[in-house]
Amino acid sequence: NRADLLDPALLRPGRFDRHIYLELPNLREREEIFKVHVRSLVMEEELDMHMLASQTPGFSGADIANICNEAALITARNKKDKIGKTEFLEAIERVVAGMERKSKIISPEEKLIIAYHEAGHAIASWMLKNIDPLLKVSIIPRGKSLGAAWYLPEEKNIRSASAFHEQLCAALAGRAAEEIIFGEVSSGALDDLEKVTKQAYTMVIYFGFSNKIGNISFYDSTGATENGWLKPYSEETGKMIDEEVRMLVSSNYEKTKTLLNNNKALLVEVATQLLKSEILYKEDLEKILGKRIPMLSYPTIKS
Repeated sequence: NRADLLDPALLRPGRFDRHIYLELPNLREREEIFKVHVRSLVMEEELDMHMLASQTPGFSGADIANICNEAALITARNKKDKIGKTEFLEAIERVVAGMERKSKIISPEEKLIIAYHEAGHAIASWMLKNIDPLLKVSIIPRGKSLGAAWYLPEEKNIRSASAFHEQLCAALAGRAAEEIIFGEVSSGALDDLEKVTKQAYTMVIYFGFSNKIGNISFYDSTGATENGWLKPYSEETGKMIDEEVRMLVSSNYEKTKTLLNNNKALLVEVATQLLKSEILYKEDLEKILGKRIPMLSYPTIKS
């Protein structure tokens, strides 16, 4: 099932006349897969399969079967007779982010930093127009993470350059919030920085989003080179790429700081509520931030 590992002689015309590519199921297909796997389960109520399918983008049929099994196990642990919406949502969280670590010891100082970090993500996501809708934000440790912001991804085939820039802003918002509130940053943004770095290189090397490098892509769609990367450029071009990546990250970080500074009172209020309840859902955020009306442009940076 790995065409890239097969000898080209096996794939030339006349050898195999039918090539079948199985992609991950889309939204409608995931909804139908959920319906198949819940047939044998005792349900509390008529669940909205479309809602469950929309919260599982990129999931395979096996992943969906795993979620249904997890929901049943959670129901049994809670000594309930029927599986409800809450158990399914908890099962999705467990599959995506790991088990909730209730025994994890976190000091009050660390919890404060985590609360402001996640509040930063929530504020930026709420304000920027190209970020997926925010479902909830939590400071409960789960898996390897100490907190998380959960989104409802929109399945798009094409994203604009502005959307990529805003994704960088949203990912950097946790670290930016820490710097604004505490005057320094912590190691808690490691996962965010990893994603930001990879995405920035993707923007420059794959999609040609750098004016300095131009409309050039070094992506190898044939898969002949390791990791799909092709490097037919000089050391000088490599240095330019590194400089462009640093510029992308630093400029979007400054934009994020400006956005959060302009909404500092809301940042403090969201963090305060997180410290009280540990989880804020979309409805809770709407009470603090109002209905989501994303900004139409980036914040301006005052010199």
